Amino acid sequence: MKVVIFGATGMVGQGVLRECLLDDRVAQVLVVGRTPTGRRHAKLTEIVRDDLSDLSPVAADLSGYDACFFCLGSTSVGMTEAEYTRVTYDVAMAAATALSRQSPGMTFVFISGRATDATETGKLMWARVKGKTENAIARLPFKATYMFRPGYIQPMHGIKSSTSWYRLIYNVLGPLYPLLRRLFPRNVTNTDAVGEAMIAAARRGAPTDVVENRDINKLAEATRHGPDRRI
Repeated sequence: MKVVIFGATGMVGQGVLRECLLDDRVAQVLVVGRTPTGRRHAKLTEIVRDDLSDLSPVAADLSGYDACFFCLGSTSVGMTEAEYTRVTYDVAMAAATALSRQSPGMTFVFISGRATDATETGKLMWARVKGKTENAIARLPFKATYMFRPGYIQPMHGIKSSTSWYRLIYNVLGPLYPLLRRLFPRNVTNTDAVGEAMIAAARRGAPTDVVENRDINKLAEATRHGPDRRI
């Protein structure tokens, strides 16, 4: 399987990239982002662009891929709805539109968030914008689209968030993660599981187009222990 990852330097994207590089069923990984990952691997190629809202100069490089894992995201704190729409909806749609033209047979997996508002009419600004983005991606002519809606994501293997107050939360809750995972399986996952579940959805599909936190964990668990487990 050949995959494209957007946002591989973010917390979630780092975890997804790690799983893709570890998984022998993923033959090639193209990372598209604003900054280089700093990783070196035989199956890794990178495209670094300051402006991800216009991918026309590199459109030809997006052909022939089986899946896209779109992990690029930003906190909405301190942003207006117009600003958050620009960095969330506009950038995601630029990527999805380009890929739907160059690799229409692919599966597109979008990292959204728990409580995303698919009606686009709710009170939470970020949830409306995420919902608008989900809906627009789902209308594009891909083989399949999956909207991942994780809850709390625990970073693993030394991965860190670029947001300082997120890092503080993870430092506090990290030691409690095993307990939180047992007590709140509907709300808690980790970067390993998100990456494993994305690969599973791209290879075999998922039960529903909207993949909630508990379903992410189930997909990851099936990948680890099922007949199609990672080599």
